Amino acid sequence: MKKRSRETALPDITPLIDVVFLLLIFFMVSTVFKKDELALLLNLPTVTDGETQSQNQKTVVIELSTKEVAYNGKKLPLEELGGELTKVTDKKIPIDVRVDKDVKYERVVKVLDELKKYKLNNLSLITNK
Repeated sequence: MKKRSRETALPDITPLIDVVFLLLIFFMVSTVFKKDELALLLNLPTVTDGETQSQNQKTVVIELSTKEVAYNGKKLPLEELGGELTKVTDKKIPIDVRVDKDVKYERVVKVLDELKKYKLNNLSLITNK
């Protein structure tokens, strides 16, 4: 008589691969992507009507809180803002100014004076809608 050989039963991994792909798709879809990396946490004022912000590739972002200033995501003292603005060669570049709603008007005027001194007039005051 011939001896029978037993084959070892291997688990079917096809359903496991399906479950892994479904989990991967679920986490990719439910992930929240950050739009902008901003240096300061600001509480922007709200507006009811207004123009939407245009998404240009090259913009200068100035963030102003009650104690700090950030230029393109880099925190610096208010006195050094003029030094950074001298590096801007294109005077038509859009400048987004994000101002916390609790900032005193005097600090806003100082930033606007610096922008005017370097003839940077294409600015937008960013608010929440």
